[in-house]
Amino acid sequence: MRKAKALIFEMGKAGRRATDLPACDVPQTEISSLIPDKFLRKDAAALPELSQQDLMRHYNALSTRNFGVDSGFYPLGSCTMKYNPKINEEVCRYPGFALLHPLQDAATTQGALELLYETEQYLAEISGMDAVTMQPVAGAHGELTGLKLIRAYHRHRGEARTKVIVPDSAHGTNPATATVCGLETVEIKSHPDGAIDLDALKAAVGPDTAALMLTNPSTLGLFESNIEAIAKIVHDAGGLLYYDGANANAIMGIVRPGDMGFDVVHFNLHKTFSTPHGGGGPGSGPIGVKSGLIPFLPVPLITYDGSQYGLDFDRPLSIGKVHSFYGNFGVIVRAYAYIRTMGPDGLKLASEDAVLNANYCLSRLKDDFYSPFNRFCMHECVLTSLKQKPYGVRTLDIAKRLLDYGYHPPTIYFPMIVEEALMIEPTETESKETLDGFIAVMQRIAREAESDVSLIKSAPSTTVVGRLDETTAARKPVVKWTP
Repeated sequence: MRKAKALIFEMGKAGRRATDLPACDVPQTEISSLIPDKFLRKDAAALPELSQQDLMRHYNALSTRNFGVDSGFYPLGSCTMKYNPKINEEVCRYPGFALLHPLQDAATTQGALELLYETEQYLAEISGMDAVTMQPVAGAHGELTGLKLIRAYHRHRGEARTKVIVPDSAHGTNPATATVCGLETVEIKSHPDGAIDLDALKAAVGPDTAALMLTNPSTLGLFESNIEAIAKIVHDAGGLLYYDGANANAIMGIVRPGDMGFDVVHFNLHKTFSTPHGGGGPGSGPIGVKSGLIPFLPVPLITYDGSQYGLDFDRPLSIGKVHSFYGNFGVIVRAYAYIRTMGPDGLKLASEDAVLNANYCLSRLKDDFYSPFNRFCMHECVLTSLKQKPYGVRTLDIAKRLLDYGYHPPTIYFPMIVEEALMIEPTETESKETLDGFIAVMQRIAREAESDVSLIKSAPSTTVVGRLDETTAARKPVVKWTP
């Protein structure tokens, strides 16, 4: 049973202090003379009064409630959450990197510029692109930059192309980015096998097609085997192909977006290249492009003349700056360390192991949960709770019950085109023993659905907070405590 714990407000006692400040030894001014009366409190804030020891224990207890890749298995589908090697953290804290000021002259930041330049070269090779900019600081920021490049490319050619084709299985950021960029989204349906419907794509393209936004493997965890035909359809219509790099952890060293026919690609360094991820940041979304789009890249571009690195702002066709400085430098340093540590063989092995782990999970669980696609998956697999539906158990119930067993749930109800979806991405960093433990719990929950539904419908029962009314919590959140 869940153990009740006193709130910090209930722990406090009048007169207790965590600090003992010395008497003020400088002239004091009444705050009322500095701030208008209407902005001043009439009553003291109802803050808890605690000793320093109680305060520290409180914050330590809160820290144990956080969940991340360092504390447990995080099978979050379509959002690669893999272990961050700690050597990457050590490298990004080197004083020469950590203590740089972004406004320093380029002559004093040659090491940092060299690292950025080399990372761009590595990503260009991994993606099959001709040039890369590290400027975007998030995946969606990279998407926006990529579509701005595509829009600038078409405008420079005197073409009014305004429509972006997006599969119905796409990440939600894809249509959102197109809209923010002032473009119109055209959704196309997927084939029953999860692939792009080529006939639907042919019907959607036209003289107003600016681009197709696609990730391969798709958000269904499936590789688009017709990708060359897809690229030809879009290119023959005059459009460009944009690669959403959220699922690049499945393809490193095996196949490259540039070789598939893509013209623009963004990477999520915080996903594929093992840097801290989650909670809204940090992130990095560098963009790679084919040669025809290089003139439009954001300024500045990092240059190297054989002896010195510099920043090139003289680019008349550029879309301009997309970030105040040059990318999220700390994340880039971590990604550079990861790429150099792994090498080409290590990156390829990481993808192969990620695909192996996902197929292992799929193979072990497809008899207990419904598998909508009868084919091998890539780095993530999609299952559903349709086999549990006759017992009144839904995907949300399974996710809640996983919490009782100490597992962070996988992504649920995405992709939205799969009813009651459970999307599992184990990544390459998890051992067979970890996967076996997770699989055993999933199978146990499947048995519970048949024998004792109440266990699942009332879950979680071992966490600090039990099952919430999620609809009310979202629409009428109560975030203020009243004593």
